[in-house]
Amino acid sequence: MAYYVTTPIYYVNAEPHLGHAYTTIAADVLARHMRQRGEEVFFLTGTDEHGEPVAQAAERQGVSPRELADRNSERFRELARAVGATNDFFIRTTDAPHEHKVQELVQRIYDNGYVYRGSYEGWYCPRCADFKTASELAEGNRCPIHLVELEREREENWFFRLSAFQEPLEKLFRERPDFVKPEAKYNEARAFIEQGLQDLSLSRARLTWGVPVPWDPTQVIYVWVDALFNYYTALTYARPGEDLARTFWPPTVHLIAKDILKFHAVIWPALLLAAGLELPRRIFTHGYLLMDEHKMSKSLGNVIDPFQVIDTFGSDALRFYLLREVTFGQDGSISPEGFETRYTTELANELGNLASRTIAMVERYRAGRVPAGSVERGLTESFANLPETVARRLDDIDVSGALDEIWRRVKLLNRYVQDRRPWELAKQGNDGALDDVLYGLVDGLRVVAILAAPYLPDASARLLRALASENDGLAEAKLGAGAAGRSVASVGQLFPRVAGAPAG
Repeated sequence: MAYYVTTPIYYVNAEPHLGHAYTTIAADVLARHMRQRGEEVFFLTGTDEHGEPVAQAAERQGVSPRELADRNSERFRELARAVGATNDFFIRTTDAPHEHKVQELVQRIYDNGYVYRGSYEGWYCPRCADFKTASELAEGNRCPIHLVELEREREENWFFRLSAFQEPLEKLFRERPDFVKPEAKYNEARAFIEQGLQDLSLSRARLTWGVPVPWDPTQVIYVWVDALFNYYTALTYARPGEDLARTFWPPTVHLIAKDILKFHAVIWPALLLAAGLELPRRIFTHGYLLMDEHKMSKSLGNVIDPFQVIDTFGSDALRFYLLREVTFGQDGSISPEGFETRYTTELANELGNLASRTIAMVERYRAGRVPAGSVERGLTESFANLPETVARRLDDIDVSGALDEIWRRVKLLNRYVQDRRPWELAKQGNDGALDDVLYGLVDGLRVVAILAAPYLPDASARLLRALASENDGLAEAKLGAGAAGRSVASVGQLFPRVAGAPAG
């Protein structure tokens, strides 16, 4: 079965911050997990590089839009590498094949009768590159996202008949209640549709930084239209000579932050319908990472630098913290102090110490070889159906819930050590019970390492190598399936103590 997961493409008017890392990490967890299940996976991320915000940012910095896009796109590519993302392609909307395919799709929409020339007047946010309706405005005619005061603008350009899709979109939301998740965001998108859809500007007349409208090169395609088609266009040229859309379209899961819900849950489906393309199966909307009760944003100055966190603590620690601290799908507060607490308490102590302690006991009591014991009943019951539970959670995009299921077993293994006290069994000469306990601990760690691999890829790989069990397929994550007799090796400190905390 083909599995296609996408992030939104990130805007290059500023450098990446932790919010961008958050979405990319979540998508990577899904991609890695599905590969563990043997699925054919395609994972897409990239950058959105046209439009007024980029042109304005470039002007402020005294560089061309292309120079700014090249510089910041590379930073986003570096971020994907730094967080350990296994994306199959990184799209840029300045890629010539993307631009040509967008023109083809927009021409198709025009030919299908969904485009006309018109004028529009409204409250325009240059940072969102979007006209705001009266119901979307914050107090004082401000953008609710960027908190800047908006001005009325009037434009004459080409329009997309979004209103023509009022009934099809109502039908879509009526028949597919899982099209948008979580439920609150489904209700929000549905309410927006039910208010009545207004036609959308398809082009911009006063800009030159964009993709030219194919039948009117005096205008460029509206940046959101250009961007929303990337999830399809990428498949047409990601592998030279292949059209991967035949295999992977439509997306299985599309991840977005909640501030772009309208574009992806309402406008994108309408554009796809107008172009005769199949709709994505599910759009999942996550919340904001909050500092000082505000969305993390470069413009507000309240950011934790993901590159600095990774340099100090490693990418696994960042991946774990973001998906453990904030329930995926909800807003949640983060802080350097919270990061350090999670790192020390859960990663270093609960998993790191458990791993080194277990391996040390096998080396001390069984000369480094995993004994041929049996998993005790209580442990077996606690691990029953764990791979299926984790898979079910991730099928529902419950990324944090799946991690919680895994971590409950990490805590359980720690309690098991304290309850069974293998050092006492060794003193008593109770070899049979000691073999069972050591085997259960080693195999429990093996199962945890397999299931945690999408979240902690580096640490899990090191732990599996130390346990002489490098196969991380989901089918292997069964307690009691690990072979006895294999030699363990020291794992060192999976999460060494580090002086200092992540800084902005």
